[in-house]
Amino acid sequence: MSDNTVNLKINNIEVAVPEGTTILEAARSVGIEIPTLCYLKEINEIGACRICVVEVKGQRSLVASCVFPVAEGMEVRTASPLVLKSRRLTLELILSTHKRTCLSCVRSGNCELQRLCKEFHVEDEEFYDGFNNEYEVDDSAVHMKRDNNKCILCRRCVAACGKWQSVSVIGTNDRGFDTHIGCAFDEDLGEVACVSCGQCIVVCPTGAIYEKDQTNEVWDALADPNKHVIVQTSPSTRVTLGECFDMPVGTNVEGKMVAALRRLGFDGVYDTDFAADLTIMEEAHEFVERVSSGGTLPMITSCSPGWVKFCEHQFPEFIPNLSTCKSPQQMFGAIAKSWYAEKKGIDPKDIFVVGAMPCTAKKFEVGRDAEETWTQVDVDIALTTREIGRMIQRAGILFTELPDEEFDNPFEEATGAAVIFGATGGVMEAALRTAAEEITGQELPSVDFEEVRGTQGIKEATYKVGDLTVNVCVASGLSNARRVLESVKRGEKDYHFIEIMGCPGGCINGGGQPVQPAAVRNFVDLKKVRAASLYEADRNLPIRKSHESPLMKMLYKDYLGKPGSPRAHELLHTHYKKRGRH
Repeated sequence: MSDNTVNLKINNIEVAVPEGTTILEAARSVGIEIPTLCYLKEINEIGACRICVVEVKGQRSLVASCVFPVAEGMEVRTASPLVLKSRRLTLELILSTHKRTCLSCVRSGNCELQRLCKEFHVEDEEFYDGFNNEYEVDDSAVHMKRDNNKCILCRRCVAACGKWQSVSVIGTNDRGFDTHIGCAFDEDLGEVACVSCGQCIVVCPTGAIYEKDQTNEVWDALADPNKHVIVQTSPSTRVTLGECFDMPVGTNVEGKMVAALRRLGFDGVYDTDFAADLTIMEEAHEFVERVSSGGTLPMITSCSPGWVKFCEHQFPEFIPNLSTCKSPQQMFGAIAKSWYAEKKGIDPKDIFVVGAMPCTAKKFEVGRDAEETWTQVDVDIALTTREIGRMIQRAGILFTELPDEEFDNPFEEATGAAVIFGATGGVMEAALRTAAEEITGQELPSVDFEEVRGTQGIKEATYKVGDLTVNVCVASGLSNARRVLESVKRGEKDYHFIEIMGCPGGCINGGGQPVQPAAVRNFVDLKKVRAASLYEADRNLPIRKSHESPLMKMLYKDYLGKPGSPRAHELLHTHYKKRGRH
């Protein structure tokens, strides 16, 4: 954007903005929100839906404010009778082909189309009669469903899949009235190289895409007197769950979350942060072993199941580089159905483990090969943050009025290193805190590795650890992962350790997190605000290194032996496989 300033008037208000600013952005700078449906900043700036049209003096027709740049002396009207009539007509036409089952839709009350129709008093059924295409709901994927009967062809999902993730398994099929979103040759989503990241879900303005809701299975388990049902909550869920209850973005609701889950009837409410510490114990040890024994480098993290599936599909040559560590969710389940079961005197088959996760790919992960504890799956059900929010609402729990409560023993204790797992760079920083001290045998003067923090898509750093020079890289979002891996393949980069998170910004921006409308996503850095809460929690914890956790010391002393031991490998490590590219 240029440093030159452009002066214009919007609704007779004097506005001065940098050259290159769109009318939409200029209006927002003076407190005027122009509605949109297709627009997503930087990835879907196509001006297709025509909801954002405005009047510009001297223009013969209305212009799309999301893509129309300001000009010196321009005069804009954002809510003239002509503009309002046009927007209302556009909404009526969209509704004419829309499946209007709003009362039962998962997005009712949080649907951008529904909100606009309410604001513009769209009631006219003039265009409702006539032929409509009818589409079968695609429920072939493990993690989500697509209902094209509710699709408005905004193409946000296509942009997210292609530009953010470089997966590109969906696009527009056919032409004209028959245009619809789907996979190539209209294959089922479950048959293509979808990585289950769910980024298409969080950008959809309607209920056309949604996760497979498994809350009824959890309700059934809670009602079963023969089941010991426990729930684990991910590091990032505590700073996003509040958004389901209209709390400010980034609010840390850990105490209320625990209180709410306890009131749902779980036999134990535990912190996945415990397993994040466990992951670091194993992963840091694995990295040191690879460095010292000439193992496969760079080692790449394996916490993100969307990234792991992407690697298996798109870059199978890097499978040997993946850490063999299970994710924290899976490690928690493995310990719950082994050590915890023994301590509690419960048959592992009677333990039902629920994950409260930021990620739709976790639904895929629970069914992966080599994700079981002996004969029991590690985790029975993975619920998204949104599903947890819906369970709390269905139970009539007044979330914002709850007192803060603490996690149950024995998994209530975790370190700051575990908390930051939810932000891009957090796994790398946590691993470095432990690996550096294991390599040098000396205490770090500072545990803050600032260079790998931040929401940039790719970050690099070089650290001197004893006699070793360690080159590290952090990438989030699979398009950035692709760039990093291609540079390694070409020999342009020489890294020792790479952290990759499937979703842009990491788990705090996962596909299972609360949906925020474009009016928020386009002007609030969700990744930055949510991550800031995690780093604040890290700073305030008394123990900030995984290997200093008393619970870790006890678990290894009493049960696992040491990091990388045969029992640790049996319970906490996994393997991967090559998958088709299409």
